[in-house]
Formats: sequence, structure tokens, C-alpha cells
Amino acid sequence: MAAGLTLRYGPGGGYTGHTAHDYARTMPHLDVPGAALYYETAGHVSAPALVLLHSPIAHLRMWDPQVAALAAHHFVIRFDARGFGKTESENVQFSNRADTLDLLDHLGVETATLIGCGRGGTIALDIALESPNRVMGIVSIGGGPSGFPEIQLSDAEDALFDALDEAFTTNDSERLARLEVALWAVGPLRDENDLDADFVRTATGFTLDNVARAAERPVPLPLDPPAVDRVIEIAAPALITVGEYDLTPALAEYEYLLEVMPQASGCTFRDTAHLPSVEHPAEFQRVLISWLARNGL
Repeated sequence: MAAGLTLRYGPGGGYTGHTAHDYARTMPHLDVPGAALYYETAGHVSAPALVLLHSPIAHLRMWDPQVAALAAHHFVIRFDARGFGKTESENVQFSNRADTLDLLDHLGVETATLIGCGRGGTIALDIALESPNRVMGIVSIGGGPSGFPEIQLSDAEDALFDALDEAFTTNDSERLARLEVALWAVGPLRDENDLDADFVRTATGFTLDNVARAAERPVPLPLDPPAVDRVIEIAAPALITVGEYDLTPALAEYEYLLEVMPQASGCTFRDTAHLPSVEHPAEFQRVLISWLARNGL
């Protein structure tokens, strides 16, 4: 077991290590109704596919530390969702689920394992319910099912959300971005000065990059009915993870998903909040690759 991890595994077998090799990358856009999705791929298109769905405080660059290792034996697909990174969007209604599947169709990929952080995890669960024939496996990092009931926040969490609301109403995008880092990447129970400075700079850079999309207002269409009462139907293997210092709702969603999903394994990453794959990339990579191997994905 990797240091700093608490693991709870469900069904699965042994782990066979992978050897990294050179991989190819492309960087085009895909035109979809009302948007041009920026995406990147790595690895061989004939290999088992992985789709990396980013956090709401980041964009596809959050996965940079893992791509080379994953591409050794997988076809790795990642894209910037509408409102993030280099994707350009009109102010229209859209479906995150449809955008993901449109990209898979464009690349000629029939099935994939979906790996999502935060909102990315929620989208992965939604797709598994709406289009189960397209999903081989699910990895959620601090993401819960759509429709999950509101959870009472701690006083520290409440205070940070109040500051975020104020920054939003005053249209102060840069302050909003830095407050998002304090809330999600640092977490209300940790002191930013105690963390690795490079990690904080990286997380802050993600949110500041997204400021360029602040004027765009695409409206995501929710899954109807939502996933919360339906995740018990998901038959695909799932790895449900969370950071030790993530917010109260994320911790509650983690426990709920492990309790109700029939093929779920769990992992709590220690000494991190909402971005364990960025803050502790090597530990996250070991857990992910081991889980993929055990489940034949």
C-alpha cells in the first residue's frame, strides 16, 4: 500500500505493472452545437480508452502528470468542458453527457472508462446511467451523484462560500478564482502556507486560466431523473475516491456511493483536499493503474 493512503477495495484481482513508452498527442477542436471543444489524445487508438473529465476548478491540464503512464497501455482522451480552458462556447443549453459521447464518436471509440474529478465524477456517473453500453468503468474523485441532497456545511466552509458569493456578485473574477483555490484545493481545515508552493501555484493557475471563459454562460442540462436514487443500477466497476480534507458534501457523497454501488471500491487520499491527482500525482497514479489492471480495463 502506498504511504499516506487508506484503501477499501471491492471485487478485483492482482496487479500487473506497466512499462511507459513514447506516446503521440493531438490537439484539435471538435465542433458541436454551440461550441468548439478543445481536446487532446495520447496513446494508441486501438488500446482500451480512458476519458479524463476535469474538476470545476481546473481544465484538462490537471491530468498532465498521469498522461504518459496511462498512455502506455491506453488510449487517453481529455477535453475542456464548456466554460473551461480552451473550449469556446455560446450561451446555449447543452449536455455534458452528449459532449463527451460526441467526442468519443468523433474518435471512433465505442466504450471507455470514465475518470472524473468533482463535476467530472458526477458527469461520469450520469453517463453510466444514461448510456451504460458506452461505459466500461468509472473513477470518481470527490464527485457525487447528481441530485444528492444538500449537506450542512461547517462554519469554515460557510464562510468561504459567503466570500465566493460576494466575489461573484461584484464580478471580481480573479478574486473568485483565488477563493476557489482556498476552498477546494487548499480546503478550509488547512493553511495554504503549510502546503507545497508549486501545488498552490498550479491550482491557482488553473482557476486563473478559466477567467478567460468567465463571460460565457452555457447552461448544462441535468440528468432527469438524477443519479442519486439510480446509482445502484450501475453494473460497471467503480473506484470511488476522495481527499481527506475535501468538503463535507464530498465526504458524505463518497460514503453514500460506496454503500449503494454494487461494484464500488474506495480510496481516501490522505493530506489532500479536492485535487489529489494534482497534489499527490504519484500516489494517485499508483492507485488508479492498479485498479485498472485488477479490473481488466
